[in-house]
Amino acid sequence: MRPLRVALFGFGTVGSSVARILVESNPEGLQLTHIFNRGISRKRVDWVPPTVKWSEDAEAVLGSDADVVVELAGGLDPAGTWVRRALEAGKSVVTANKKLIAYHGVELERLAAAKGGHLKYGAAVAGGIPVIPGLEQGLAGDRIQRIEGILNGTCNFILSKMEGGADYSAVLAEAQAKGYAEADPTEDVGGFDARAKLAILMRLAMRVVVDPEEIVPKPITAVAALDFSYARDLSCTIRQVARAEQTGGTVAAAVGPMLVDQHSPLAWSRGTENMVILTGHYGGDVVFSGHGAGGHPTAVAVVSDLVALAHGSRRVEIPSVPARIGAEFEVPHYIRFLVRDRPGIVAEITGALAKERINIRAIVQKPGYPADALPFVVTVEPCKSSALKRALTEIGKMDCLLEQPLDLQMLE
Repeated sequence: MRPLRVALFGFGTVGSSVARILVESNPEGLQLTHIFNRGISRKRVDWVPPTVKWSEDAEAVLGSDADVVVELAGGLDPAGTWVRRALEAGKSVVTANKKLIAYHGVELERLAAAKGGHLKYGAAVAGGIPVIPGLEQGLAGDRIQRIEGILNGTCNFILSKMEGGADYSAVLAEAQAKGYAEADPTEDVGGFDARAKLAILMRLAMRVVVDPEEIVPKPITAVAALDFSYARDLSCTIRQVARAEQTGGTVAAAVGPMLVDQHSPLAWSRGTENMVILTGHYGGDVVFSGHGAGGHPTAVAVVSDLVALAHGSRRVEIPSVPARIGAEFEVPHYIRFLVRDRPGIVAEITGALAKERINIRAIVQKPGYPADALPFVVTVEPCKSSALKRALTEIGKMDCLLEQPLDLQMLE
């Protein structure tokens, strides 16, 4: 059989790495035939064979004889239009576009099936780590009840550097210089990138389709070096964690910085590494770990999807049902206050917590801070997030607060 003709949409960090693997490794059954990118004069490289057609005309490439379109531009538009046009034409699509799959994956998979093509997106979550193929095949026989993961390499790089004493702004600048973070890092540090990836994992692992907008992420920007110092005293560290749980037909999901026990595998993840822990009803915990960011690891996942198509990989049917985020996590919380010291502060805080029937686990205060900017931490026993939110709203009215309390879930 003739090789599958591959058209690349996007020749950036990941796209150029995909081209490099296809040219250097020459995987059986695949042939790079087209590269689409704006401003090809500045993108063209001499190591791409002369038989490959470079183009700035997306319509021309979509109308070409390419069998597979590899979409690596990202975002909802125009990438979504290109993917739909390719699938409508009966072509297969391989993409690393987590946002497109999180918001429109079900619709696009139906379109692919109706037109006789395939949609594969193994690179959309955790870069080069085969989490999605693992769910589609290796764990398809289990019933996944819980997901916990570090799904954003940028945040993991920042927080693991801060754990060693670095300042947030300095580490962010370093991440941007190394290409780990965009000039506007909001998608990463605000938790929106991890939220999209969690929604994809929930559909594949828990068989539920959720609107990503229902998952309200917490940014990592409020975490300070002081919080890592307190976390160490509690035998913990801090990571951006995406987590979801399904119990009794209800679903809970959250994304944000959380305290992680130092003995947890999540605490071992450093730099741009990603990690996903899946807990099955029958198989227990399964851990996926590796490089989740960067051109080469992500390109490996893209090319692996292409190789699967070249060798006749069939569509994996994973039934899923619409669901709403209706449940709450009942976990301990870490709450850090910054106050102007005066008598009665602890009594007011404990009173507001007691009103919501929330038990205090510990009160921790480090010496050496001035009375006009005094930080201290209260940890509480497992409680519902809604109850704690009500208590913190009441506490937020206190005249001694210099800023709103920082509330982080604690994973045990």
